[in-house]
Amino acid sequence: MHTLRPMSRITYTKSAKTLLKGAAHLLVIAPAKAFEDGSFLQVLPEDLMRLALDLASDTKPGRTGSTASTLTGSDPRRLTIGVLPDEVSRHNAASRPAWVNGVTARAGLSGRCAVLLALDDPEHYTAAANAVGRAFPLFHQTKVKKKGADISILAVGPDGEALSASASVKETVTAAREAARLVDIPPTDMNPKRMQADAWKALTGIPKVRKRAIIGSALLDAKLGGVHGVGRTALDAPRVLIATYDPGKKRAKHIALVGKGVTYDTGGLNIKTGGHMSTMKSDMGGAAAVLGAFRVLATTGCKHKVTVIACLAENAIGPSAYKPDDVLTMHSGLTVEVNNTDAEGRILLADGVSLAARKLGADIVIDAATLTGAQLIATGRNHAAIVSNDADLEATVVAAGQASGDLVHPLPFAPEFYKGEFSSAIADMRNSVSDRMNAQASCAAQFVYWHMEDTDAKWCHVDLAGPAFPKKRGSGYGVALLAETVRRL
Repeated sequence: MHTLRPMSRITYTKSAKTLLKGAAHLLVIAPAKAFEDGSFLQVLPEDLMRLALDLASDTKPGRTGSTASTLTGSDPRRLTIGVLPDEVSRHNAASRPAWVNGVTARAGLSGRCAVLLALDDPEHYTAAANAVGRAFPLFHQTKVKKKGADISILAVGPDGEALSASASVKETVTAAREAARLVDIPPTDMNPKRMQADAWKALTGIPKVRKRAIIGSALLDAKLGGVHGVGRTALDAPRVLIATYDPGKKRAKHIALVGKGVTYDTGGLNIKTGGHMSTMKSDMGGAAAVLGAFRVLATTGCKHKVTVIACLAENAIGPSAYKPDDVLTMHSGLTVEVNNTDAEGRILLADGVSLAARKLGADIVIDAATLTGAQLIATGRNHAAIVSNDADLEATVVAAGQASGDLVHPLPFAPEFYKGEFSSAIADMRNSVSDRMNAQASCAAQFVYWHMEDTDAKWCHVDLAGPAFPKKRGSGYGVALLAETVRRL
C-alpha cells in the first residue's frame, strides 16, 4: 500500500539555542566573504563557530556554491557549511537563491536539523527561505518510508543580528511548497475537480475573500467557449475558479492574476508523441502559482483588490474532443480556428484575461502559464519570460523577480510583428503560428493579449514553463514573484 504524507516541515526562530535544540545536523549557508569575516557565526557556540571557520578555510565557492561537512563530536552531530560565491551577475538575484537551494539539497538534511542563513540584506529573507523550502518537496508516494526533515531556520543580517521571519516570509514559503505539491501529484488524482477542492480548502476562513466556480456547460453561458472547448471531452468537467480579496479601500487598484491550469496535456487530437507527453502533469503550474500568490496576499493583507482566476481543464482525447478545423467563440467575442489542439493553454488564458478585463473590470491583468517550450530556449530554466504592453509594469515585474528570487527576463512586445502568424481564412485568428522560428514565446503571449487589447487594462504575461518544473519536480515558482509584484504596484 502506497502512502501519501508530508515529508518535512519548516519553522523559524530568532534564537540560536532554539535553533540547535534537538538538532542532529546544522547547515550554515553564507557568502564566502561572510565566512572570511566570521562575525555572523558568533550566534553559535564557540566550538561550532570554530569548526565552521575551519571548514570554510578549505572550501572554495566555485561558480555555484560548495559544501563541506564534518562530525562535531557533540550536538548537533554533523555540521555542514554551504559557501556561496560573493558576486552575482546583473541578471541574477543578489540573494543567490539558486545557490542556496543547491547547497541545501546537497547537504542531505533529514530528521531534526537546523539552517543558519547569513544574509547580505534583511530583504533577502523571503528568497533565501524559499530556496531552502524548495529542497524539501511535500509530495511523495512510496512504499518504503523515507526519512523526512524537521527544519528550523535562523537568519542573521549583515550586522550579525537575528532577523524575524515576517508573516509574508512564512506564508510565501508555505504557499510555494503547496503549489509545488499540487504540480507533483499524479494527474489522475489532480484533475480539475480535485484542484478546485484543494484551492478552496487553502482559501477557507480567510477574511474578505469571496469565491465561486463556473463549471461545465455553465462556461458556455458565461461566454467562456475557449475553456469549455479545450476541456469538454475529459471525464472531469472544465471549470474557472474565481476568488476575490477586497480590502474595502476606495482608491485600491483591482489586480487580476490569471493562471493556466491544464491538469494534464495529452496534446489533444494533435497528440504528443515521442515521450513529450510525460511530465505534462506540470501544465497547471501557472494556476498553482496564482492561487498560491493570492493566498499570500489575502492572508498577509494587501492594499489592492485582488482577483485570482484559475482556468482548469484536462486536454484529453475523446469523442467530443475539440478538433483541428473547429472554430471556438471566445469570451472576447473573437473567433479562433483551431489548427493545433496542443496549443491549448493560450486558449484558456485568452478567456481568463478577457473575463478579468471586461467582466470584472481589473485595472491590471497578470497571467501565468507553463505555456511554451520556446520559453526555455529563450530564457532557460532559471528565468521565466515576460511580455507586457506597459514598460512600467514590465520593470516592476523584473524588479519583483530580483527581490523575490523568482527571476524573469522580458521578451519583445510587438503585435505588428506577430499577429500575422495567426492569420485564418475563416476566423479572426488561428491558435498556433505559421512560422515556428518567429519568436514563438512572444507570439503565444500576443495571442493571449489579443483577447483584451481593446480594453484599458495593463497586462503582463509570465511564461514559467522552465522554472516551474525543473528536474521533474514542481518548484512553486511564481508564488513569490506574483505576490511581490502586486505589493509593488
